[in-house]
Amino acid sequence: MGIYTDLFITFAKIGGFTLGGGYAMVPVMEKEIVDKKNWLTKEEFMDILVIAQSTPGLFAIDIASHIGYKYKGVFGGIVSALGVAVPSIIAILLIAIFFQSFKDNIYVEKFFKGVRPCVVALILAPCFSMAKSAKINRFNCWIPIVCALLITAFGVSPIWCILTAGLGGYFYGLIQSKTKK
Repeated sequence: MGIYTDLFITFAKIGGFTLGGGYAMVPVMEKEIVDKKNWLTKEEFMDILVIAQSTPGLFAIDIASHIGYKYKGVFGGIVSALGVAVPSIIAILLIAIFFQSFKDNIYVEKFFKGVRPCVVALILAPCFSMAKSAKINRFNCWIPIVCALLITAFGVSPIWCILTAGLGGYFYGLIQSKTKK
């Protein structure tokens, strides 16, 4: 099997069997891309997560295209993005075709009520993994907590949080380098 076929199939599996969107895909992608395939290191994967979160567009497609690009260039990025998108496109088309016939089905409704807590867990799992990889500790854990509160409680744009944290990290680095000299 060629590398591009492997990229497509890998991301199609991730896209086809992960409920909950891009953030729910992160632990599955990390396990597949970093642990099983060894296409990227954990640090490279974390860097790509940060970049994918900062770029406009659908997170799952952004992260897949960044991973594919890092691994196999432009064509790898395109193949990976298509791989993660095709299962969703097919699912959306099927749902659109058959939605009217099962939208009021009590079993379908109960199924989705049961899936919701699982999706929340799938979204939280990468948060803990990313916190560990980002070296969040007792001294700097206040940063993501304050950012989350500002975004959810006060409606502050995540862009302002990212810019402020980035500038804070830059100035902290400057101060650290001056104190070491």
